[in-house]
Amino acid sequence: MNVLVIGSGGREHALCWKIKQSPKVKRLYCLPGNGGIARIAECVDIAADDVNLILQYALNKKIDLTVVGPEASLTAGIADLFAQKGLKVFGPSRAAAQLEGSKVFAKEFMRRRNIPTADYKVFSSDAQALEFLQAAQFPLVVKADGLCAGKGVYVCADLKAARTAVDEIMVQKIFGDAGDNIIIEECLQGPEVSVLAVCDGRHFLVLPTSQDHKRVFDDDVGPNTGGMGAFSPSARVNVQVLDVVINRIIEPAIRGMYQEGNPFKGVLFAGLMLTQDGPKALEFNVRFGDPETQSILPRLQSDIVDIFLAVCDGRLADIKVKWDEQPCVCVVVASGGYPGKYQSGFSIGGLDKIKDEDTMVFHAGTKNDGGTIVTSGGRVLGVAALGQNLEAAAAKAYNAVSKIEFDHMFFRRDIAARSSKQKVASP
Repeated sequence: MNVLVIGSGGREHALCWKIKQSPKVKRLYCLPGNGGIARIAECVDIAADDVNLILQYALNKKIDLTVVGPEASLTAGIADLFAQKGLKVFGPSRAAAQLEGSKVFAKEFMRRRNIPTADYKVFSSDAQALEFLQAAQFPLVVKADGLCAGKGVYVCADLKAARTAVDEIMVQKIFGDAGDNIIIEECLQGPEVSVLAVCDGRHFLVLPTSQDHKRVFDDDVGPNTGGMGAFSPSARVNVQVLDVVINRIIEPAIRGMYQEGNPFKGVLFAGLMLTQDGPKALEFNVRFGDPETQSILPRLQSDIVDIFLAVCDGRLADIKVKWDEQPCVCVVVASGGYPGKYQSGFSIGGLDKIKDEDTMVFHAGTKNDGGTIVTSGGRVLGVAALGQNLEAAAAKAYNAVSKIEFDHMFFRRDIAARSSKQKVASP
């Protein structure tokens, strides 16, 4: 069969890598792809949100299955377009994708469905928001309503920070129309974890837990990023906690979307805070996480294409999935300056020195420049490794990172260290 993956990041490289292992796949395509993906798939420079052009490409190439990576493609309605043409697509409809596309929609949905989440208020004008903040107790979280590439959330310790957040989102419009409405909510306390579930509209399959590292520097210091590393599984989510997450968050969300006429098909990503009052939903995403996916898929032993087809056909309940019991640690290697301004175009060396079969290098911000792989983004690579325990997996990942070279590269040195009770030394 012919399979198409949409996207260009480390998540999409991990998806292509796992899809390529399926004996069912004859041809693999990726739009637009990156320097690493191009080694295992045919890449074409079509933007991930140009849904009409992607549809025509899929029809021309006789694509049997399309797997959508980025949220922008989903909120643009790509799944609806493909379904209208009878094409199988793994990803939710535009209506279901509102769970990520609009934080206001998601919060109001959670309230209707009694899904535990932070208390909140919605504002459509900066004057109303500022008036509310004058009498508010801090810390608080200020969020832009729409998609902001992971950058529209401000954790505000005081009134000054909250005013700045409101000004940037609603007055300066640094996120454009995504800031027409904002949410101001209580700041939940506790460790963050991620639980992902594959859903076919009525049934769901929970994937192994994972834990992301959002802050740019060691010890969770500095601004938030798209993710500086992840590991799976998370020891913080034991059987009892996972049972609560499934019964109070995942299952009510899937059932609620179905009952409200927007059945969810694809991956439901629940970002959670483990508070003293139990797990609470911080947000829903409607696609695989990045870099969570890079720490989960290396543990998958079953054919991922079988899972995707079962979702498309509404028969997920019939699927049995096998996982490697070994944990996986993924370390993100980034461009200096990220998540702020950074330079690109630096050649990447050392990739050919990584030969451990339990270590995978997933490209994110890379491109092929005349046969040389060069940097082309903030998050450049994700180095993932399996090990007998978290310490061993982290050691393998960091050993591989030590072989990689490009100008101004940097990375956190403590991915999974708190869970493994060991901070990784500088390689």
